[in-house]
Amino acid sequence: MLKTISSYILGIIGWKTNGEIPPDIKKCVLIAAPHTSNFDFILAKLTYWKLDINIKFLIKKEWFKFPFGGLARRWGGIPVDRSKPSKVVSEMVKEFDKADSLVLLITPEGTRNLVRQWKRGFYEIAIQAKVPIVFGFVDYAEKKGGAGPVFYPTGNYEADMKVIEAYYRTKTARHPERFNLSAENKKSG
Repeated sequence: MLKTISSYILGIIGWKTNGEIPPDIKKCVLIAAPHTSNFDFILAKLTYWKLDINIKFLIKKEWFKFPFGGLARRWGGIPVDRSKPSKVVSEMVKEFDKADSLVLLITPEGTRNLVRQWKRGFYEIAIQAKVPIVFGFVDYAEKKGGAGPVFYPTGNYEADMKVIEAYYRTKTARHPERFNLSAENKKSG
């Protein structure tokens, strides 16, 4: 039902979907980028419902209060206490260890505002949980959302980020002035 409804809504607004997570991959970290608007989440959720990808996502714990708490849980939200960021990686690694299947959507930017550098947590979770990273995206220039290639992190963060950044350099944010990649920062900052 959600697949049909999301296909219909995406069709009405002129958005297409692309890609998949290969069926043999039961656990992964799914990057959500660019992330410059609340509308990005709505498009991503509709996209992943249409693609039959059951995601869990990190969201600040404040969203789990009335009136949004029930909806956040039903949609796959995992509350995060932003005052204790050091615990997020270890808690998510435990979640991967317990689960038979888990697609964890993470926004490396961590906010819809311009950031100087992506947060490293998505990478650390993938490395410690021994799961691949899938490049998820919304691209406003193409009016397309989806799941891109599967990437197996090597443990060399700087080298791996060059690959990740090359992929996302081709995506257009809703608010391009708020989207930044780490390597571009090092050059300009």
